[in-house]
Amino acid sequence: MAENEQEPKPKVKSIIEAADSLSLGISMVVAVLMGLGIGWLLKNLTGIGWTFWIGVAIGIAAAILNVYKAYSKQYKAYEELAKEPRYAIKKQIDDDNEDDEDYGEKSY
Repeated sequence: MAENEQEPKPKVKSIIEAADSLSLGISMVVAVLMGLGIGWLLKNLTGIGWTFWIGVAIGIAAAILNVYKAYSKQYKAYEELAKEPRYAIKKQIDDDNEDDEDYGEKSY
């Protein structure tokens, strides 16, 4: 492959990256609205009223899943950041406390 030739990015990947960068609030609202749409579609296809609530439950479950995924991603980023030496403040504090000498009991 020549240097100036790049592998084309799939069109779907750019859509997924754009959807991933949506704020958490918007993604929650979209998930619930999609669930409402699924419920409405189920109700109209079957003619049974309670199937609407299946769609609502699917939308709420999708919103909760979005929150969990966002939390997991942020937690992984936090763990990676905590491994960097310049942010290891807790370890520095613990090391400083070990160096302190104990001068005996304190009476106040």
